[in-house]
Amino acid sequence: MKKNNDNVPRWNLDSIYPSLDSPEYKKALEDYKKGMDELDSLFDSAKKLYAESSDNFDFALWLSTYLPVADRVGALEESLAAYAYLIYSVDTTNKKYLDNMSLIDELGLRSQKQELVFRSILKNNVSKLPQFYRRFPQFAECEYILNETLDSISHQMSDEEENLASDLQRTGGDAWGRLHEQLISNLKDEETGKTFNELRNDAYSPDAEVRRTSYYKELALLKANRIAFAASLNNLKGETVTLNKRRNWEKAIDRSLLEARMSRNTLNALIEAIEDSLPFWRKYMKFKAEMLYKDSAAQKPGLSFYDLFAPLPLDNSAASDEAADKHSGDSKKSESLLQKTWTFTEAKDYVLKEYYSFSKEMGDFAKNAFEKNWIDAEVRSGKVGGAYCQDFPAQGESRVLSNFTGAFSDIITLAHELGHAYHHYCIKGNPYSLSSYPMTLAETASTFAETIVKQDLLNSSSGNEKISLLEFDLQDACQILVDILCRYYFESAVFEKRANGELTADDFCELMKEAQEKSYGDGLNENRHEYMWAVKSHYYSTGLDFYNFPYAFGQLFALGLYARYKKEGAGFANVYSFLLSDTGKMSCEDLCKKAGFDITDKEFWKSGILIYQKEFEQMKNLLGK
Repeated sequence: MKKNNDNVPRWNLDSIYPSLDSPEYKKALEDYKKGMDELDSLFDSAKKLYAESSDNFDFALWLSTYLPVADRVGALEESLAAYAYLIYSVDTTNKKYLDNMSLIDELGLRSQKQELVFRSILKNNVSKLPQFYRRFPQFAECEYILNETLDSISHQMSDEEENLASDLQRTGGDAWGRLHEQLISNLKDEETGKTFNELRNDAYSPDAEVRRTSYYKELALLKANRIAFAASLNNLKGETVTLNKRRNWEKAIDRSLLEARMSRNTLNALIEAIEDSLPFWRKYMKFKAEMLYKDSAAQKPGLSFYDLFAPLPLDNSAASDEAADKHSGDSKKSESLLQKTWTFTEAKDYVLKEYYSFSKEMGDFAKNAFEKNWIDAEVRSGKVGGAYCQDFPAQGESRVLSNFTGAFSDIITLAHELGHAYHHYCIKGNPYSLSSYPMTLAETASTFAETIVKQDLLNSSSGNEKISLLEFDLQDACQILVDILCRYYFESAVFEKRANGELTADDFCELMKEAQEKSYGDGLNENRHEYMWAVKSHYYSTGLDFYNFPYAFGQLFALGLYARYKKEGAGFANVYSFLLSDTGKMSCEDLCKKAGFDITDKEFWKSGILIYQKEFEQMKNLLGK
């Protein structure tokens, strides 16, 4: 592992802001404040003219002036907030970084107040919008965004209440979320010295004892901090329940659907399609259990949670004679892909090869990201777990965080996060107000990049290597569909229960057990993970309720796009980049219709799942040979 870490990079932020003390950062802060002053002047002029006579207020002209200023300030605000979180996320106990996050949050309160003023002006002049589009046709594409803003106004408290809620959230929900982040990022097993993230990564180890032991060490660390984790989640969700009630949301999922720009009909079709596929996924898990535990007579039916990501135990007899003759090193090839420890340089070269196989533009983009050190991949104490991509609209760049251990799954993660970054690259030419896309479509772009890598591997492999890759794809899809459904069930239950009272660690464990039973069922044996609610950071954010179904959406929509790519060939690359550039301008339904798909139809989602059923049969056939 030490050898692998020699070339694992930390990111270079010089082109964003060199440091908190740099002239560039200080100037950006000053420009941000001046931009908000400029917006305040526009609001003052609007109020003055409107007070004198509503007929004297040229709303169309005012809005044409306001939108470009708001775009400039909004891009700067997001970049400053992104930088604040970026530097904090790799050093979560750094007081200077924490203080800076508080500063940015405090400045953001003024921005949120300005948004409320704008909404009030927009609401009072909604009848003048058609005139605005006629006089200023260059803003025609803003119609969807402005209508979306008008829809959200109906779920808004008074300006005074909204301002108070924003102010209190800094020491409320946001603070509880940071507590969870700081706890997780600093957990370490004293016996082995492994960080929590390294223990989690052991789930991919070919050594059964390593997987099992790390699983129990992980549980022990979570149990030791269960009171703090439960307090964080209980209070954070309690805040959300209270505010949702005051904002006239019937259910938390309704707010998430508005933010996801998709309809309840689409969500129902997606969830029902996944539920219909559960018997298949349980069959897959039990089959994998038979493969893993065939020499253990005492093992109960079903897969242990800690073996969900275990590689299959294969030998040369698993491949057909023909494949074995043609690829006598299959066993070694499988080892080299899924079981070897990759260096970061090897991972980089692999991702670049696959990106270039789709298009030169996508390959050149990734090459630039690697060469300019946009990626922080080193595992270290104080750094948050998992992976994310952060966009900087003011600079037109992105940065990627990952925790690279040398596993093949880390290569998929790199491809995934760089897919997000490519999405931002395609959309950055739009005005800032048209460059904000929902999570559903964000996950589509990243998953499409993953799919390119996986499908190319599957198509070019054979024998044991192909078996291993098929299983790798199936285990990943099982997580994105079955585990995502589990998370959806869990979060739905949490909101329902939290509306009626406080929730403890025991309550969260019980709700997680119920969600796992409802989704995984007898695909898992008695070794389950009742503390998964303490692991997933998405539960601990005031702005990411139900950040689960967007993953399933992205997975299956990406498969639809990939099928179209295989049908149309290299020419689809341009279609794809233009499609990504439109993701900030319309609803999911309209964008998918543009791509030729009806996502309100359950059959569309089932057609994607059918691909995995075929992969499972293919894997079994290869094993049978």
